[in-house]
Amino acid sequence: MKKRRVEVVPYHTEWKTLFEKEKKLIAEAFNQTEVDIHHIGSTSVPGLSAKPIIDIMLAAESLELVEQATPALESAGYDAKGENGIAGRRYFQKCDENGIRKVHLHAFEKGSHQLYRHLVFRDYLRTHPEEAARYASVKEEAARQYEFDIDSYIAEKSPTVLEIEQKARLWKPL
Repeated sequence: MKKRRVEVVPYHTEWKTLFEKEKKLIAEAFNQTEVDIHHIGSTSVPGLSAKPIIDIMLAAESLELVEQATPALESAGYDAKGENGIAGRRYFQKCDENGIRKVHLHAFEKGSHQLYRHLVFRDYLRTHPEEAARYASVKEEAARQYEFDIDSYIAEKSPTVLEIEQKARLWKPL
């Protein structure tokens, strides 16, 4: 099996457009059900280098609604992965025609602490460009160091993520 390359690229303005396109597809899968759909992760922070994969956070009234929408999401090109290591989550991936991941969809129930964590992290980086630049530098170096080792890449950037997350939680408490 070919190892997946860890690629961190400079910010692309089209990431916002790609998110908006996926948001419409996801909303259609929920057929007028009230869900919140957020662009999260590094591609949601203008100017931040990122792996070119759009991360989307969906908040639903219940995971049962997500389960009911799963066939429609699969019809829209998403591959359902279940919890995929995080209790209370429904996780989906979408790949392009070459099998390259393009979208990660994380679905949680409204009120989940995971929603707060991701949104406050994103909002903190959007309003603190010096922290976003520092985080970008850490990610770029980790990607250079661990080009074909996603686990080591994640471990290398993890202390910075935790530090920024802690600052974000103090900046905007739950």
